[in-house]
Amino acid sequence: MQNYVKEIRQFVLNNASGIVVATVAGVGLVALRRWLAGGVCRSRARLDGKTVLITGANTGIGKETAVDMASRGARVILACRDMTRANKAAEDIQQRSGNGNVVVKMLDLASLQSVRDLAKDIQETEERLDILINNAGIMMCPKWQTEDGFEMQFGVNHLGHFLLTNCLLDLLKKSAPSRIVNVSSLAHEKGKIDFDDINLDQHYDPQKSYRQSKLANVLFTRELAARLEGTGVTAYSLHPGVIRTELGRHWLPTLPMWKKVITMPFMLLIKSPWEGAQTTIYCAVDESLEKTSSLYYSDCAPKEAAPQARDDATAKRLWDLSVSMVGLN
Repeated sequence: MQNYVKEIRQFVLNNASGIVVATVAGVGLVALRRWLAGGVCRSRARLDGKTVLITGANTGIGKETAVDMASRGARVILACRDMTRANKAAEDIQQRSGNGNVVVKMLDLASLQSVRDLAKDIQETEERLDILINNAGIMMCPKWQTEDGFEMQFGVNHLGHFLLTNCLLDLLKKSAPSRIVNVSSLAHEKGKIDFDDINLDQHYDPQKSYRQSKLANVLFTRELAARLEGTGVTAYSLHPGVIRTELGRHWLPTLPMWKKVITMPFMLLIKSPWEGAQTTIYCAVDESLEKTSSLYYSDCAPKEAAPQARDDATAKRLWDLSVSMVGLN
């Protein structure tokens, strides 16, 4: 036993520097991981008797948001394109939250008719709508078109939610105080609305398209909040963080192998869907936001959006263009 202890001691002495470096590196990685996890919504607000609609809620941060809303007692409507996956998600959300009042509705944001059909369904069957969370999205896909001929990322991420929100405004006003939460991205900071080529037909780039659509989310929120002033309906946009979700399914396969190898270690440091959902949840329920509207949030705190996202003239121009594109009366 004494010999064993001596061997251990000698090993430590011989490798002391390496052990210290490994320990420091390990502690550093843990600290970095905790910092990257971001803020957590601390609100204990209950949502009993209230109704929440979440787009794209069958997976990722949408699903985690739905679990939280259901856990607070809300009636939760999952508006999704894939009914099989949505029904399976609803069962899981019911079990995890202990709330059976979770329902599934069909919504394909790439189809304006589908958006109108859902809105009509909600108007006819729901007595109230307290929180609308525009969460669904598509990222860096090839040059695809929506059913109505719009560039896919702009059509799904912005136009579909723009139309849905406007179609549900009367019910949201009736249920006031109510909230609209638009999930954007830090990518908006490098975005530009190309009014001369909104569908990027002249030169399509997946990243440029994604940035444009996420900038549109922030500008939409800004103009929407201005138009809703005094109605009791407030609007917020947010950056959820870099998260392990299915959103990158079109982008990751396009990376060369060497980039995938470099990226893999960093995948362990990015947010989980639960962590990524926290800012959405914060905007939906935190009591401190009751008298606030139009702001942009990250890690459960207000953050200044990019200059082009705070341009009121651009926000109004985008609104008018969107009205024309979706045929909104």
